[in-house]
Amino acid sequence: MRQDPTPSHHGPSWLARGARALALAATVLVSAPALAAETVRIALIDPLSGAFAPVGQGMLKQFSYIVDLANNRQWAGKDIRFELTGLDGKGSPQESLTQLRQAIDQGVRYVVQGNSSAVGLALSDAIAKHNQRNPGKEVVYLNYAAIDPALTNEKCSFWHFRLDANADQKMEALTSFLRGQTSVRKVYLVNQNYAFGRAVAASAREMLGRKRNDVEIVGDELHAIGQIQDFAPFVARIRESGADTVITGNWGADLALLIKAAREARLPANFYTYYANATGMPTAMGSAGEDRVRYVGTWNPNERSFGGADLREDFGRRNGGDFSLKQAWDALRLLSDGIRKAQSTDPVKVAAAMETLSCASLAGPVEMRSADHQLQQALVIASWQKKDGKTVRFDDEKTGYGWRTESIQPAYVGVQPTSCVMARP
Repeated sequence: MRQDPTPSHHGPSWLARGARALALAATVLVSAPALAAETVRIALIDPLSGAFAPVGQGMLKQFSYIVDLANNRQWAGKDIRFELTGLDGKGSPQESLTQLRQAIDQGVRYVVQGNSSAVGLALSDAIAKHNQRNPGKEVVYLNYAAIDPALTNEKCSFWHFRLDANADQKMEALTSFLRGQTSVRKVYLVNQNYAFGRAVAASAREMLGRKRNDVEIVGDELHAIGQIQDFAPFVARIRESGADTVITGNWGADLALLIKAAREARLPANFYTYYANATGMPTAMGSAGEDRVRYVGTWNPNERSFGGADLREDFGRRNGGDFSLKQAWDALRLLSDGIRKAQSTDPVKVAAAMETLSCASLAGPVEMRSADHQLQQALVIASWQKKDGKTVRFDDEKTGYGWRTESIQPAYVGVQPTSCVMARP
């Protein structure tokens, strides 16, 4: 297995310069004094039971794989090892805060979480308050998928780092792609009724209006998260509206059941999603999703200009599943580089080091923006297609289908302004 993925060349020049600067910095880090032997404990707080357990369990498995990789390759140095523990937040802010308190009491200083922006907002606020009240026991929050824009805008925190693109960045890339899709004329919006889902709906309206004012939004529905068992009535309304396109930020069981209902009703509309590549979605789609379902995300293992095909193959051999979580790579890579740069595992020093880092990732160079701790990166739009060994080398969940790249949007396309006013220690 090669040491690092081959960087993509789709990113803007300022990201490429950042990658070169990091390479230069690495020569300095190599000669720095070694850290004392230490285990850095990380807690993953996500739903490991209940309706969203398949997603949470899948994320835990992929994070565990990258933690092992980081340890074996000594990303943080030969004397620093990472230890990951999964804690069941059950998709609930209250349960997740309980798990956070237990993790802190047990000496954990690094937390990762991604499933549910409602949970992410609660964790970010609680960690900021804890750190203010408990100097010397600070905690850093690595957010790999809670993508409500508020987390890097009005509710930003020095202790929070987002590895995924936020909802607005993804919609910017998606609507830039849709600008050239003249067959898209009528759009139906279906989203979960909480901060993230509302953000997706709002940004879709604003950005489609700005880029495709000929497109008609013929439906806009919000539904309770994790409580709908049958999406057939939603599919019936989509059909009645005449929509040719559905845009949804749904994830987990809510997306799987929506796609299942559309498949069973033979709905002819195309789906543009944020999470159709997540655990369980490929099985829900099967052959019915061919050329009808797309996602916007940060990586596609079938894209030959990206790195990570070796990780995909190795993960499959070891775990019998599919590796898709680029954010896990980025989280451990940035944390490791931050430890090396700070020459410390102290969360205060590591956070200060991470907020200006660039590094090579699986889809090209990425850069942590210091103004709001939002990672800047290229975004890919991919469609569900039959495995052909060329544009679709890997199928998902043994379905015989996988993702074919339709567009790579450079990082500058998704750059968003920020209202973050960050208080630093």
